Amino acid sequence: MKLEVLPDSDAVARRAAEWIAGAARAAAAARGRFALAVSGGHTPGQMLQALAREDVPWDAVHVFQVDERVARAGHPDRNLTQLREDLIIRAPLQPEQVHAMPVESADLEAAAQQYALTLRTIAGDPPVLDLVHLGLGADGHTASLVPGDPVLEVGDRDVAVTGVYQGRRRMTLTYPALDRARERLWLVTGSDKAGVLARLRDADASIPAGRVRRDGSRVLADAAAAAALASW
Repeated sequence: MKLEVLPDSDAVARRAAEWIAGAARAAAAARGRFALAVSGGHTPGQMLQALAREDVPWDAVHVFQVDERVARAGHPDRNLTQLREDLIIRAPLQPEQVHAMPVESADLEAAAQQYALTLRTIAGDPPVLDLVHLGLGADGHTASLVPGDPVLEVGDRDVAVTGVYQGRRRMTLTYPALDRARERLWLVTGSDKAGVLARLRDADASIPAGRVRRDGSRVLADAAAAAALASW
């Protein structure tokens, strides 16, 4: 796991956009497609807006979601709502290139299986995403792999449905899907993340983020989040 510290969240977002664009160009040249999975959040929103301005082979891009809250279409709690505003309407992406988690389904377990099938259709069997963007919660969660949830122990599925967390159930990629990706890009910003970023550095398995595969992973952090790190 590599760390790059930047002055602030704006710099983190710009650097992440540059990194993703470079990965997209490399993947398109090597394999003819770039499968990207993104998480929600404020800094990722800035990143996606910057990404829309980068030199990206958009016709080769497929966008997946790392996780999604169970809520109606267009609800502000939905990561997809932000994804549309920050990237989809700004970049030349066709509807068939954006793969939203089907959280409006009446049968969420079946919907999770369907999303796993979509992953396999685009990214191979088993699916290998080219790049997964991850965030880091102050409680150590990443994706919707949250402390104490049974989904943390899922090892035979790429997509699962969680219990209620912060008022909503969620659909999430599981550890196997995250660990199989060619690259993982963590964005960590804010002073409230300083302690938990140190635990991520130490591969602290008592937090969900500490159990994610480390090789092939890069952390972009702002100075506030990295304040507690004496070394990496």
